[in-house]
Amino acid sequence: MENRLAEIHRKTRETDVRLFLDLDREIGSGGEGPETIQTGIGFLDHMLILFARHSGFGLLVEAAGDTHVDCHHTMEDVGIVLGSAIAKAAGTKEGIARYGSAVVPMDEALVMVVVDLGGRPYYAGDAVFFGQRIGEMDTQMMGEFFKAVAFNGLFNLHIQVIRGGNDHHVAEAIFKAFGRALAAALTRDPRVQGVLSTKGVL
Repeated sequence: MENRLAEIHRKTRETDVRLFLDLDREIGSGGEGPETIQTGIGFLDHMLILFARHSGFGLLVEAAGDTHVDCHHTMEDVGIVLGSAIAKAAGTKEGIARYGSAVVPMDEALVMVVVDLGGRPYYAGDAVFFGQRIGEMDTQMMGEFFKAVAFNGLFNLHIQVIRGGNDHHVAEAIFKAFGRALAAALTRDPRVQGVLSTKGVL
């Protein structure tokens, strides 16, 4: 059975991102924090730890960026690298379920995330936040982050906030639901021979 993992390093004039992803082994995602996920944006670290924990993936992230300007470049580039790692680790996608969905509550918030790993990148999200920031994270960057993940991961991603009031709760439900939906889509399904597509490729 192939090892489904990826290690990617992306360096630009604005950011330097290193990321390790293992789709089949949970490491460093149990809430240890700075030793395993360190982006320079505390709230993003918290969200990525939740994503790793609820997906069951092994995830290590180290990022340095121009956060003295704002969080835009760092969040977008972490999204680019995470998406690229998902695409690389998924490989040919033979034998996987391909589709995954999750509905996750967080107190008053309720979020649905749906994923299709069919190779057609698309992102649609309707999250609206009341505040401009959660901690040091710009809430406008949530959509940009997930768009970067989906387009570089080559998959279809829909995020719907069914209800919500507290920005932190909504964001937390989104990342947890994304982790669970992606894990479901990447699950090996013994009923699937080759790839789950009449085209024969994904």
